[in-house]
Amino acid sequence: MIGVGIDFGTSNSAAAWYDGERVRLVQLESDGAIMPTATHLNRDLETKTGQHAVLQYIEENRDRIVELTPEIIAKSAIVTSEAAIDDPHSEAEVATADVYGQPWVDRGMPGRLFRGVKRLLGNSSVKRLLVFNHSFRVVALITPVLLRIREAIDSCLPDPLDDVHFGHPVLFEGNERHRNDLAFARLEEACLHSGIEKLTFYPEPVAATLSYLHDKSTRSSGRVLTLDFGGGTLDLSIVDFSGVEFDVLSTAGMSLGGDRIDQLIFRELLFPLLGKGEIWSRVTDGRLIENEFPFEEFEDKLLNWAVTYILNQNQYRAKVADRIKQGGPAVAKFERLDDLISHNYSYLVFQAIKDAKARLSTVEETILDIPELDIAITFTRERFESMMIDMLRQIDEILTRVLEDAHCTADDIDLVIRTGGSSQIAAVKRRLEERFPGRVIEHDPFTSVAAGLAIASYHGYEFHGLPQ
Repeated sequence: MIGVGIDFGTSNSAAAWYDGERVRLVQLESDGAIMPTATHLNRDLETKTGQHAVLQYIEENRDRIVELTPEIIAKSAIVTSEAAIDDPHSEAEVATADVYGQPWVDRGMPGRLFRGVKRLLGNSSVKRLLVFNHSFRVVALITPVLLRIREAIDSCLPDPLDDVHFGHPVLFEGNERHRNDLAFARLEEACLHSGIEKLTFYPEPVAATLSYLHDKSTRSSGRVLTLDFGGGTLDLSIVDFSGVEFDVLSTAGMSLGGDRIDQLIFRELLFPLLGKGEIWSRVTDGRLIENEFPFEEFEDKLLNWAVTYILNQNQYRAKVADRIKQGGPAVAKFERLDDLISHNYSYLVFQAIKDAKARLSTVEETILDIPELDIAITFTRERFESMMIDMLRQIDEILTRVLEDAHCTADDIDLVIRTGGSSQIAAVKRRLEERFPGRVIEHDPFTSVAAGLAIASYHGYEFHGLPQ
């Protein structure tokens, strides 16, 4: 008998299997078990997934000039000459013309990259996405990733794949009341298309708890709070256990993850180095006009690296070029912005941010180094934590809520498990240690959920929610 678990994450995915004695991670990439949750489609609708998808996107958009062209949305007809009333053979002359919408079609786009599609699963307003004039359901965009995971699992299992435990956040992202039901339905369909015919959904923080209890627990009983802080969501659970028996007392979740933290660092540290807040002078109708450079037009696309390439078109580049031409002390900032856009360095920028953020988990000060943009700035833990003050308050609030829902206090918790990449942030660790002194441990930040799901699958554990 074998149990299989799939952790389909917002940023990355992992899978594992368990034979009753040992948990084994499935190698999803050539260099390891962690795979970016990414799908790339080219114009022939050929698919790449994982790291291959990301690298394909980066390479094909490097130095690519983007020109958006208008799409024909209708045809108009104007009568230019009416038919003669006294001539039965006379016909009216009609001039027709195409009606164009706003320019938004990137005719030269070689491929589309989809990341973070998990965020859309619970949103009923997002039904289809247009890809090269083909309408794709959200299910179709995640199926290739799940197919690759299933094939990797098949290649290492001694027996054919049967039941799978599939992880899920406590609450999928979105504002709708039934967003979890919608997300489950979409995931079930995508799994079926990828060859996974039988699956059981299981909460990610509870799975992480099982992984720890299986691997490292020296206790025979106790009460455990698990904080799973990943790329897209923050999820918590409180579990009572005695031997192999356990009872889930409460769960809680919110849409807060490492991706949002990375965007915050980009906004706070790098925007000022790319021209935000600088003055732009130009002559219009013989008058000199001075105001701030319209950096807000660039912000959203810079913060979402998968669409930054859109900035590489004339309506954006012309403004940057004009500001560079004006010279002055700020010219280096706009040359930097131009390099970022033209060479599609946004992905590299985010990788540098992630690396610096990770280093601040162990040191008080580091250098955010982006040589491609001639950026090397000091980044301190103190500065980082001041940026995160609102997020840390939200973490405090959800910790209070999960304790209240379990009808217990911090003193009733015997052990606190930290898992997920963002749980390594020093301020998060300190927050937990202050609240639960001497009881906080870290457990396999990137693979604990997949391992716990495999264990839950082996034992046939199910979770149908808590009484309201």
